[in-house]
Amino acid sequence: MPRKNRGSLKRDIASDPKYKNKEISKFINSLMERGKKSVAEKIFYQAIEIVGSKTGEEPMQSFFKAYENVKPLIEVRPRRVGGATYQIPTEVRPDRKDILARRWIINAARTRGEKTMSERLALELLDAYNNRGTAIKKREDTHKMADANKAFAHYRW
Repeated sequence: MPRKNRGSLKRDIASDPKYKNKEISKFINSLMERGKKSVAEKIFYQAIEIVGSKTGEEPMQSFFKAYENVKPLIEVRPRRVGGATYQIPTEVRPDRKDILARRWIINAARTRGEKTMSERLALELLDAYNNRGTAIKKREDTHKMADANKAFAHYRW
C-alpha cells in the first residue's frame, strides 16, 4: 500500500468528433478492438441512429437514459477477516459506475446473435433503455448479491 498520495493519474480524454461529448468518446474507446477507432466510431454512430429511430427521441437522450439504467448503485467487495473472506456490500464510486455500465453494455452486445455489431449494440441499448436485457440483468444480479450479503456490512471500513 503506498503511503504517499498517488496524485492525479487521470488523463484528459478528447471529445468525440460528432457529438463533442467525452462520455461517448470513452464508450467508443471501450468498444474499440485492436486499435481500430474508426471502425468503433462507425459501429457506435450507426447503433445510435438505430436507437434514435426506434425510440422516437433524440439519439443521445435515449443513449444516456440506457446508460443511466445500467449503472449499479451498490456492489460487493471481498474483505478478509480472521481467515474468512466476506463479500462486503459497498457503494460504487461514480467513475466506477461508468466503467461497469460501459463494460456490461459492450459485453452483452458482443454475446448477442444479430448479424452486425451495430445492430447488436443498438438492440442492447434499446433493451437497457426499456430496463430489460443482459446488461440490466447483470446490474440486478449485482444488487441482489449485495442485498444477500447485507449482514456483513459492518465489516466495511
